[in-house]
Amino acid sequence: MERRIFNVLFVSILTTMVGLGIIAPLMPIYAKSLGATGMWLGIIFSGFSLARVIFMPLIGRISDQRGRKFFITLGLFWYSIISLLYPLAKTVYQLSLIRILHGCASAMVLPIAMAYIGDIARKGEEGKLMGTFNMALFLGIGSGPFLGGFLNDAFGLKAAFYAMALLTTIAFLVTLVFLPDLRIHIRQKTSLSWRSILKNNVIKGLFIFRMANATKRGGIMVFLPLFAAKIHISPSEVGILLSANIFITGLLQTPFGKLADKWNKFWMVLTGSLISALGLIFVPLSHNFTELFVAGILVGIGGAIAMPAATAIAVLVGQSTGMGTSMGIFNTAMSLGMVFSPIFLGIIMDTFGLHFIFYFAALVGLLSCLVFYYYTIKGK
Repeated sequence: MERRIFNVLFVSILTTMVGLGIIAPLMPIYAKSLGATGMWLGIIFSGFSLARVIFMPLIGRISDQRGRKFFITLGLFWYSIISLLYPLAKTVYQLSLIRILHGCASAMVLPIAMAYIGDIARKGEEGKLMGTFNMALFLGIGSGPFLGGFLNDAFGLKAAFYAMALLTTIAFLVTLVFLPDLRIHIRQKTSLSWRSILKNNVIKGLFIFRMANATKRGGIMVFLPLFAAKIHISPSEVGILLSANIFITGLLQTPFGKLADKWNKFWMVLTGSLISALGLIFVPLSHNFTELFVAGILVGIGGAIAMPAATAIAVLVGQSTGMGTSMGIFNTAMSLGMVFSPIFLGIIMDTFGLHFIFYFAALVGLLSCLVFYYYTIKGK
């Protein structure tokens, strides 16, 4: 039964992430076609993550009481419906509202699916299971842009949104039909108050790590193409750089997840964060494709070391706070980073120059290591 739950959720999240990845590189083009200014581009992109920030902790906590399947299937259902609204948008206001609604639906899917995986994780195998599940996120979001580019070139921009609707509908049906609703296995620990939960030092450390990690990834995904163009790297080579970074992180999730079950998870998070920060420092020092590729691989390897260990820690925390609550907070931190990182990094670029974006992102990573160490190793 546990294997069936894992397989259904893996397939559903992989399919959903491919759909989300399909539209990711096309959203700026679509928004521009509706007359979006730079400010509205920021609102459109931030609206999705902001809705997740608001709803993920609440839905995660409620799922500790009501069960996981209800929210996952409901979220995927609305996900598929909202996907069909994108081609109907006529103004930037409508597109912004659609993105916010999309974020609300998304808040019911990924963190609750992660909580369900945490529910079925056997003692001593948290890193292996969460690392393998993380592959669905990275491989899905990494392969989506390739499919999106093909659909755009072959059938037009709106075809990408219809493809996302189809993929999320498939994920909804798979989950509705095949996912068991094992509420009896949910380790309900929802008697703790929010104040007690947020005083937990490990939760504080994980929150800072996850938010900093999102900031670093924002620096790579948003601003690396600008830097690559500056040193005369072609768009196709930029695609290779971004995909290599995501895929290396995804493919190494399982082996490093297994290692997290045997080694100290907290030190793995620190080690991975330091390696990622080192890779970011090398980015502005690069002069050609090969050097930039190596820097990107370092960032990817660092993420592969840290992420399965961090999610395994979130599972262990969830056993006392409620798995949905823990994963809701964990993913809220990522969304907060995705909301603010493009704004802050953009200000850094305007003030100090493009190179300093990567130094600043590396500094954020290094400072988060100190905070994580203080809360989870020294202070726990």
